[in-house]
Amino acid sequence: MSGLSDAAEGDALDPRTVTITRADLVRYAGASGDLNPIHWNERTAVEVGLPGVIAHGMFTMALAAQYVADLAGDPAGVRSFSVRFTRPVVVPDDDTGATVELAATVKSLADGTATLAVTAHAEGKAVLGKALAVVTV
Repeated sequence: MSGLSDAAEGDALDPRTVTITRADLVRYAGASGDLNPIHWNERTAVEVGLPGVIAHGMFTMALAAQYVADLAGDPAGVRSFSVRFTRPVVVPDDDTGATVELAATVKSLADGTATLAVTAHAEGKAVLGKALAVVTV
């Protein structure tokens, strides 16, 4: 399945894989003003009990939101988007970074909108839960 124009309830939409690197985290920290060192300093992250540097939750959500906007074909077509953060995305200090797999299924269609159930997984585990988007079809 490619887009929403010919989608039916239950259809899986084209998935997307995104990569998050430490450089992405530094850029996001600067843009968002969230300079918490758990998002860029390994020592600090480990000292507070994390397995390593983690991506900003809002950055992970933003990647999922961009995916939804692309599925909708227009950012203005996203009527609502909500998620719960279930676990952090650990971003190693290497050239590979972390991989997040995004997918969506059409949950319902009504009145010119589609409700999408969105998933985001890193290392095979959900990093966003109860992610729902309503988009204009």
